[in-house]
Amino acid sequence: MHYIDEGTGPETIVFSHGLLFSSAMFARQVAHFKSRYRCIAFDHRGQGQSPITKDGYDLDTLADDAIKLIEDLGVGPVHFAGLSMGGMVGMRVAIKRPDLLKSLILLDTSAEAEPEENKSGYATLNFIGRWFGFKVVLKKLLPILFGKTFLNTPSRAAEVEQWSNFLVSNDRIGTTRAVKGVMARSSIADSVGEISMPTLILVGDEDVATPPAKSEKLHGQIAGSKLVIIPNSGHSSTIEEPEAVNAAIDSFLSKI
Repeated sequence: MHYIDEGTGPETIVFSHGLLFSSAMFARQVAHFKSRYRCIAFDHRGQGQSPITKDGYDLDTLADDAIKLIEDLGVGPVHFAGLSMGGMVGMRVAIKRPDLLKSLILLDTSAEAEPEENKSGYATLNFIGRWFGFKVVLKKLLPILFGKTFLNTPSRAAEVEQWSNFLVSNDRIGTTRAVKGVMARSSIADSVGEISMPTLILVGDEDVATPPAKSEKLHGQIAGSKLVIIPNSGHSSTIEEPEAVNAAIDSFLSKI
């Protein structure tokens, strides 16, 4: 697994990225926290700079990958921050190995299975991305992955272009295998009540991939959790509103 390891401090934050992205989506968080925390951001198998494998893209195996990374680096218990797919992994780590986590930070994510009404459309986009490249479906992907404010603010056009180029450069095989793993996930909604470590739940108010209602439901299921809704942000809140995300995490960690 590829990972970056920056910063120093008595505690460690591990960052777990969302589907179609890599550890790069946490660049602004690592830059902000590395003066006070050891920051580790890793790429899930088949994505970013981690190698492609034939199998193992289901979320339980990805959680085992994260567990092994924490164990092999000897950094637990850690603050685990996961966005979307990364949050799905984080919840599974918290349930499987609560001893490895000091806190859990869930960004734009859900404990539920993929809604049936989404599966056909996402499968079509994935098929086209695999055989014809993600550039063909970019206009469909952007409004899913980013909010309308980010996409339609002229001063942020260069960032939109940067992340568009990133998305179309994704490896077709690794990425489409990862998508299938996320789409086939089982619900863990009946198990998230077992999570007992301090938990922060963040969601963009423009998130259409995992709408705020899903985060509100998680908040009700995880006792003592804190819910923060990020204004003017879609599904990729760490990219779209990094200062607001950093401030919310700062406030959360300061109370632990």
